[in-house]
Amino acid sequence: MSMLTVPTTILAGLTRRRFLGLAAGAAVLAAGGPAGFGGFPAQAAASDSVQKIADHFAGIRTMTGEFVQFGPRGEQSGGKFYLERPGKIRFDYDGSARFRVVSDGRSVVIENQKMNTMDLYPLSKTPLKLLLDDRIDLSGGKVQSVKEEDDLTTIKLADKQVFGNSLITMMFDPKSYELRQWTITDAQGKDTTVMIFNTRQGVRFEDAMFKIDYRKNDSLNRAGR
Repeated sequence: MSMLTVPTTILAGLTRRRFLGLAAGAAVLAAGGPAGFGGFPAQAAASDSVQKIADHFAGIRTMTGEFVQFGPRGEQSGGKFYLERPGKIRFDYDGSARFRVVSDGRSVVIENQKMNTMDLYPLSKTPLKLLLDDRIDLSGGKVQSVKEEDDLTTIKLADKQVFGNSLITMMFDPKSYELRQWTITDAQGKDTTVMIFNTRQGVRFEDAMFKIDYRKNDSLNRAGR
């Protein structure tokens, strides 16, 4: 079973604003944080084996499956996800709220269809971007720590100039290079983790799968002012 971590607001049961703080996936934005959160630990160099693991995951162009998400207060929800590299991902949450998170490669929208609300954020300002790029970039001081064990390789990434004090931690199987878990830590140090399972790779999606209705978002925002 693989595991992935997405933005906080990505799962049903979390508030829309909260989800963003945990970042992108989901996990989306939360730049900056309260004083005292502290700086990042000393930066670590990525070994050849770690880069190979990251390259393997980046080589997965499309994927679909189911997910379960765990929020910072123990909240749990799930649903189905769809991924297409570069930059596109969609989470459809189970439940009557009809909650959905979509990235179209440019923006991330958090949509509650039951409440008829939409919040839009630039993908480039979220940790989710690191996972959805054509290549997972481990250069430029983004690697905060690397832990290589017999059964697990853990890579923690950050980009303070892009998304402030948010962090993203990825856990891989060192033999199969399969991504097991993806955790996003927001600027307040709170974690959101997503596990994925029943996955399929090499799938084809309709063009509308990752479409964001910008006109509707603009209309809703104007109406809410």
